[in-house]
Amino acid sequence: MNPGDLSAALRVVPGTTVDLGAVDPAATYGRRKETAAQELERDLARLRILQERLWAENRRRVLVVLQGIDAAGKGGTIEHVMGAFNPLGCPVHGFKVPTEEELAHDYLWRVHARVPANGEIAIFDRSHYEDVLVVRVLGLVPERRWRPRYEQINAFEQLLAAEGTTILKFFLYIDRDEQRERFQARVADPEKRWKFRMGDLETRRRWDDYIAAYEEVLTRCSTPVAPWFIVPANRKWFRNLAVAQILADTLTNLDPRYPEPAEPIPPDLVID
Repeated sequence: MNPGDLSAALRVVPGTTVDLGAVDPAATYGRRKETAAQELERDLARLRILQERLWAENRRRVLVVLQGIDAAGKGGTIEHVMGAFNPLGCPVHGFKVPTEEELAHDYLWRVHARVPANGEIAIFDRSHYEDVLVVRVLGLVPERRWRPRYEQINAFEQLLAAEGTTILKFFLYIDRDEQRERFQARVADPEKRWKFRMGDLETRRRWDDYIAAYEEVLTRCSTPVAPWFIVPANRKWFRNLAVAQILADTLTNLDPRYPEPAEPIPPDLVID
């Protein structure tokens, strides 16, 4: 495997067992901060063009799932990478605590309603995986209910893929020390303090439980049609670069094309 190919380097190979203890959350795979900004800008330029083509083609769809423990950088990734997209064709959905109406349906009901339409690149800030992560760690439902959900989620994603959706799932991986520093920075900054909740400390106390839950998700739900990528996210610049490059490479392989005009247009047409 060529470490320069981030898609291959970070992809969880289906059928392999994930041990996050063996992953360095500060790794950069040979990239250097000094040149990362220029490399990122090239990838963002690719994304702008490719999204426009996908939107114009209006035939296929892309779903990007962002997961990570609190302060991993999901919002920052959306700002610095997905900011390249025209928001008209890039809806962003955050999945917080389910509403009363959502709880009255099956757990995938609220997710299915937000998957991308033709031409769209939809971004999920958290996702259906909360129902085998938070639900599991906090014991919100018994194991006999959440345990079958891995296969149900795989089947759901298989359905989306069969209907024309390309799925990319990114786990933004930071270590416990990095999370502490980010939490502390939020508390210290009056303009960021609103992001911190005392409940974040409870999540931090359950760190090992969350890591175990993520390892099972990454092991059981990285499939050929919906792969997981483990993105070392201690270094924000590398996180942004990795997500942008993998997304740009994927869209390049899709090769969206501008459609022909709906009706013939004379090449010598002069508009008064």
